Amino acid sequence: MKNIFLMALLCVVYNTQAVAQGCVAIRGAGGSSCSITGHLMHADTSGYTLNINTRYFKSYKHYVGTDEQKHRVALGTEVINHTLSMDIGLTKTINKKWSAAIYIPVIANDRSSLYEHANRGRFTTSSFGIGDIRIAAYTWLKDPTKMPKFNAQVGFGVKLPTGDYRYTDRFTTATGTVIGPVDQSIQLGDGGTGFTLELNAYQRFGKRLSAYGNFYYLINPREQNGVSTARGGTASATAVLYTTDVMSVPDQYLIRGGLNYQVRNWTFSGGLRFEAIPAKDLIGGNEGFRRPGEVLTIEPGITYMFSKLNLFLTVPTAIMRNRTQSYPDQIRSSLTGTNYKGDAAFADYSINLGFSLRL
Repeated sequence: MKNIFLMALLCVVYNTQAVAQGCVAIRGAGGSSCSITGHLMHADTSGYTLNINTRYFKSYKHYVGTDEQKHRVALGTEVINHTLSMDIGLTKTINKKWSAAIYIPVIANDRSSLYEHANRGRFTTSSFGIGDIRIAAYTWLKDPTKMPKFNAQVGFGVKLPTGDYRYTDRFTTATGTVIGPVDQSIQLGDGGTGFTLELNAYQRFGKRLSAYGNFYYLINPREQNGVSTARGGTASATAVLYTTDVMSVPDQYLIRGGLNYQVRNWTFSGGLRFEAIPAKDLIGGNEGFRRPGEVLTIEPGITYMFSKLNLFLTVPTAIMRNRTQSYPDQIRSSLTGTNYKGDAAFADYSINLGFSLRL
């Protein structure tokens, strides 16, 4: 059973803001860990598991499509985001197949730029607080206590708009300072009630080698949250025309897969991770400001398990970053006759450090 516990822990899903890549607001939806860990650690069909994951990244490299805008760093005009988040998850195993979980993210952001402050110098805006809380239920396809070589788990959840999506700070202008909503990428929530679908699976190939896979999709039916993008000022006529005067409430998704190799209490993992904010949502409209984008990373990790405690570390490192064309970009391109695509800043890597504790 110990082998299954270790394998399942490597099936952790970090949904962070992360998830994760700077100006592309892949926001942590309160998902520190898929409930595979908690459920398998309680193969006696009852109990709780506490999961804590801390994540940090710095985004500063700007992209238009997949082309890096290297001149931004060279000229010192890049936007720099620092994000430190802690995702707190508590999983309750109900019986052999069913479990339920609640995920609470606590997020701290700093964002420095010139353009948001009338180019009068580099100034910083910040945000701190609880993000959007998520509640989810999970079920196994097979009885995990029988330790099948293959098993999959399906999860359905609700994301609540508990994070402050109207967080404000001071912005420098030509005539002084004003107070206005901070950038979408460092808002603590998106203002929408969303619905999540998850699929987590593993395949054992022997005592030491196994494979894992995860799929996560957040459906946000709300189109816009009404928060101004004018940073305390008045939105321009073109922003209103292109619908970028208010923030959108976008979907987001993650696909992840790789291999685990166990050596005694240690497990080493390696795989690929793909995160995205789509330009168009599955349900609802697509107007409003968003920076859609895609990030492909390689994800090495290491886990140590002893007694009731598991420690883990992963460092997803970007190998592809793509700022895709948003729906407002498409409107602008159609009206002007010139193809337009905005930019976004991405991180080189993120650091995920955490533990899972059987209570």
